[in-house]
Formats: sequence, structure tokens, C-alpha cells
Amino acid sequence: QVQLVESGGGLVQPGGSLRLSCAASGNIFRLNFMGWYRQAPGKQRELVAAITSGSTDYADSMKGRFTISWANAKNTVYLQMNSLKPEDTAVYYCNAHFGLAEYWGQGTQVTVSS
Repeated sequence: QVQLVESGGGLVQPGGSLRLSCAASGNIFRLNFMGWYRQAPGKQRELVAAITSGSTDYADSMKGRFTISWANAKNTVYLQMNSLKPEDTAVYYCNAHFGLAEYWGQGTQVTVSS
């Protein structure tokens, strides 16, 4: 009965910043993986960034601009997004693997526009 709740999305101007949060709750065991994906209108869902206990990965277009990190509680992941571009506009989804189970959050809208 795990739930993932994203927050922090909104409207931001090009060049601006946002920090997204994904908080996991419920019957959590063996948290193996948490990551952020995004889906823009008319496009496939794509990986943005991922984190385990010992490593992080980023899509090439995100490197140097986005940072994924664990919160101190270790059931929450942040995605710090800097130097945002209009092409970053999408619904951002949190994904997590707990043991053999996979969960998705409901998504949070990020719109980059002047």
C-alpha cells in the first residue's frame, strides 16, 4: 500500500528554478530505486534522473542543470531543476521500486514559459 506524492511543480520563467519532491509512504520495504520521469504533450515518457543508495544517473540533457538527491528521511527524493528551458515543460512523475514492487506518483506539472 505504498503511495508516492509529488509536489513542487508550477509555472516558472525560462532560466528559473524549481525543486520537486517525491515522498513515499505506506508499507515500504527494501527501497531499491527512486527516479523522476517526465512526459511532454505528444512525447514518450522519458527518464530524467534516478538515484539509489550509492549512485545517481541523469539524462544527457539534464546533466549540469538538474540534481537528484535523498532527503534526510530517506523516504523522500528531491529534484532540483535549474536553468529551466521551455522544452522542460512536462508532467513530472516519481517512480520507485520497493523490493519487487513498482509504484508511480500522480505527476506534477512543470511549465516553463514567459
